[in-house]
Amino acid sequence: MPVQETGTSILVNVGSHFDPATSIFVAPRKGVYSFSFHVVKVYNRQTIQVSLVLNGWPVISAFAGDQDVTREAATNAGLVLMERGDKAYLKLERGNLMGGWKYSTFSGFLVFPL
Repeated sequence: MPVQETGTSILVNVGSHFDPATSIFVAPRKGVYSFSFHVVKVYNRQTIQVSLVLNGWPVISAFAGDQDVTREAATNAGLVLMERGDKAYLKLERGNLMGGWKYSTFSGFLVFPL
């Protein structure tokens, strides 16, 4: 299930292919896309895992699990091949995020059209 939280701040959304109501990015065309994300865990003694999900399948994950650190960041980035209409979103697989998704970032853009 994609991130669904009110109060999302969107800095840039050229073409409106990111839907703030569902937090899903829909590829406007076939190509290679770059995605990156950054999240912060809220409690020590826990591990968080966040995945970039493409059409329902996790393709890139990030972990933070230092048991002695209260606030720790998990971040990752990668290139993915997307077809027109493919959907990408973040999914919290386990753990709790600081402020929910408030202190998290999710960025994506077309690198090379095919």
